[in-house]
Amino acid sequence: MRKEIRTNLQYVDLLNEWDPFQLKNGGYETEIADTIQAVHELNDSSLLAQRIQTIYEFSFEKLIPMESCLKIAEELLAIKTNESCSI
Repeated sequence: MRKEIRTNLQYVDLLNEWDPFQLKNGGYETEIADTIQAVHELNDSSLLAQRIQTIYEFSFEKLIPMESCLKIAEELLAIKTNESCSI
């Protein structure tokens, strides 16, 4: 499997596990796609957290606490960093 696909699937798994609105059955496909795009564009966890908060707020009209967004942003960027450093 290509490295980019494997990395994107790791992002999907992490974001599905996060489940910020406790939907339990997914339902975040659009938000996950937008978040993965943001991960590819940004390298700063604070900026990524703000983007994640905006993406989910736009869809669900509910605000996720910034601390939660920052935690997931850091985890996503850790995956990005690990994959870019691997052989």
